[in-house]
Amino acid sequence: MGAPVISLRRGTEADIAAVDALLRRSYPRQLKADYPPSVMVTAVPILSRANPGLVSGGTYYVAETEAGEILGAGGWTRSIKRAGTADVRHLVTDDRHIRRGIGRRVMMAVVSEARLAGADRLDCLATRTAEPFYEAMGFKSLGEITIGLRPGIDFPVIRMQRIFS
Repeated sequence: MGAPVISLRRGTEADIAAVDALLRRSYPRQLKADYPPSVMVTAVPILSRANPGLVSGGTYYVAETEAGEILGAGGWTRSIKRAGTADVRHLVTDDRHIRRGIGRRVMMAVVSEARLAGADRLDCLATRTAEPFYEAMGFKSLGEITIGLRPGIDFPVIRMQRIFS
């Protein structure tokens, strides 16, 4: 049995439940080696929820098999903080299918579309786990920061950036 054939398309409202399930399944398994149990219990359940407006907003992609199983997802939005900047949003690959080019394919769509839309850079808040992936995709680390998810619940991330030349 070979690798599944994967197609990439824009996310829709009908994908929200499947993306939510993918995040809930994959983030805890992928992040546990890089985050302490206290973060896994408090922060990861918050992160592991699909944002309906993002998934159906027109700049979010899903990678799916011929049978309709979503194995990867991710997107971008225009930055509200800086003109000419786009933010990478909620990129995930099924933990059972990592290192098979799914995340790379989603990220290439994000890069291409953000550039076509006029962005001159991509900003990203990467998990510690994903930092090597983003570096391989041309991002540079700007250092670790902590973001507040809710009062008393913080999550350490790596601020990363890719400038288009």
